Amino acid sequence: MSSKTRDVLEGLVKDTSLNWLLGKQTSLDDEVEEIENSPSSGSNWIPELSPVANVVIRRCSKVLGVSVNELQDSFKQEASGSVKQPSMFPRNFLEYCCFRALALSVGVTGHLTDKTFRRLTFDMMVAWELPSASSTHSLLSVDGDPTVGLEAFSRIAPAVPVIADVIISENLFGVLASSSDGARLRFSVYDKYLCGLERAIKKMKSQSESSLLSGFRSKGEKILEIDGTVTTQPVLEHIGMSTWPGRLILTDHALYFEAIKVVSFDTPKRYSLSEDLKQVVKPELTGPWGTRLFDKAVSYKSISLPEPVVMEFPELKGHTRRDYWLAIIREVLYVHRYMNKFKIVTTGVAKDEAISKAVLGVLRVQAIQELGLTNPVRYENLLPFNLCDQLPGGDHVLETLADMSSSRVLDRTNKPKEGTLYSISASDMVSQFGLVFGSSPRSSSSLVVGEVVVGDMNSLEKAVKQSRKNYEKVVLAQETVNGVEADGIDTNLAVMKELLLPVMEIGNWLLALAYWDNPLKSFVFCLFATFIIYRGWIGYVFAFASIFIAGFIVLTSFLAVQNAISQLEELVQDANIVLLKLRALLLSLFPQASEKFAVAIVVATTMMVLLPWNSLIMVVFLELFTRYSPPRRASTERMMRRLKEWWFSIPAAPVILEQQNKDDNKKTK
Repeated sequence: MSSKTRDVLEGLVKDTSLNWLLGKQTSLDDEVEEIENSPSSGSNWIPELSPVANVVIRRCSKVLGVSVNELQDSFKQEASGSVKQPSMFPRNFLEYCCFRALALSVGVTGHLTDKTFRRLTFDMMVAWELPSASSTHSLLSVDGDPTVGLEAFSRIAPAVPVIADVIISENLFGVLASSSDGARLRFSVYDKYLCGLERAIKKMKSQSESSLLSGFRSKGEKILEIDGTVTTQPVLEHIGMSTWPGRLILTDHALYFEAIKVVSFDTPKRYSLSEDLKQVVKPELTGPWGTRLFDKAVSYKSISLPEPVVMEFPELKGHTRRDYWLAIIREVLYVHRYMNKFKIVTTGVAKDEAISKAVLGVLRVQAIQELGLTNPVRYENLLPFNLCDQLPGGDHVLETLADMSSSRVLDRTNKPKEGTLYSISASDMVSQFGLVFGSSPRSSSSLVVGEVVVGDMNSLEKAVKQSRKNYEKVVLAQETVNGVEADGIDTNLAVMKELLLPVMEIGNWLLALAYWDNPLKSFVFCLFATFIIYRGWIGYVFAFASIFIAGFIVLTSFLAVQNAISQLEELVQDANIVLLKLRALLLSLFPQASEKFAVAIVVATTMMVLLPWNSLIMVVFLELFTRYSPPRRASTERMMRRLKEWWFSIPAAPVILEQQNKDDNKKTK
């Protein structure tokens, strides 16, 4: 092959690699060589930085349209003293250049379709791991292509809201890296993920702009997902003993089901996810004639419905289809609970930001589905509001998110704080894709919501990190719990549970009063019960209640007993776990929790000694019964979440079950 032909082929390869403002090179090594051989190498090369960091900063300078020297001058003027320390300068200056370049790059329509942008974001992560010229370790690569680790991904990727979110970045990295060794992310997987994001965006845009539900959707309500359009794979709606095949549609406010007619679809039924209707969305078992055999359904329950509605997602193997829908339905439900809790409903811009955050989470999950990963994926761990509902301290994360969102909305016109940059918001990014959620007017400049702190973590990142640490403790404690769960229970216990069904119904009625679902009834009951306790009539009330309950105890159907077996088995397992955890507290296997437990016992015994019984019972009753009254509801929910997290962090005491051999039994006889 002649040298001229070789030069032509090399030129073609270079042109297809980096042709977007970033030069024409095929690899980081080639660009390093180009910088070294250029006449202006002295001004483009920073001695304190590694070669790969110099290459990335040079690309950033081209994106921003300024020289490397001008970037250095800007950094020295804007950064605080601690950020400019010589030991911290390489990585902090790299972050400064990357965040500025990304904030500008994502403003270009269709940036996800450009491979040079995708390569740039990945190389930023590579450079973040090796920022300094004195770095002792070398690039880690697979088949000659560099790979990146968790810390670099979690630092750079959230600067582009559609790629990752601070809350779920660690879980997202784990899923993407699982296709290789689980510890490093390859560019081929990362590139495929971003391509999947682009396809998911186009799909959602076409659905949102369709005429589906045009007469039923409220203004600004957009379609997120549709299932059941293929007649061979419909969604089955179960209400009582009735079953209807049809199409299921999820919007950013509600769930719609359209039953299949002969040539079209029936009038859609709407199940709200935005209103506060005490909704419960959970996995459910279905089967013929009311049996519970197939784990492929989602149950929706609310106070507006006389009985739960069950949506079944049939598939030959597994329940991936159901898991996906369960996760995205809950994400829409949880984002509206978040807005209601923190009074974000009345703030249009902040409301759009929260919904857009959930929408981007759904897009990421859809992109992950396209990767075709062999390992099972827990979709709820990739959705920010789902994850906050599970994580210990997740309410603190949401509270921090609400504070950041409101403060950035108020300060959107102010100058950035020293050492702080601002990335594009989730709502602006969703709007840029042509997916306009909500009705708030868009300003010409980007909304200042996504905060990035050079050389440090912002308040949201700190809250997520603390929550992760607490979660690790819970995981370790749960491992001890899983080791002591045992299966099997006598059927007679299940029959006993069904015999006591009226008692359970009365208990549910008392719980409804205690949760103040109807404030007037709860207030009247509270006054009446306090009067009974004050007059010392508790014994008479218990005697009357026993007679009343005995008259209503009846046997229930065989199916009810069948369902009760598995439920009561779980109750027995839970009881064993409670006993083992109490034993761990008494043996001080977890000293920090044991100290708190001891203090609580001392306070309780002191009250029992000092207070008369009538007064003690009245205090306990009022404390328990008024917890969920309107003035105390918020503080009670916070206290109960902390108590629940504390309980789950306690490991179960180790126990060994030994079975005596039959031979030994014979010898004893």
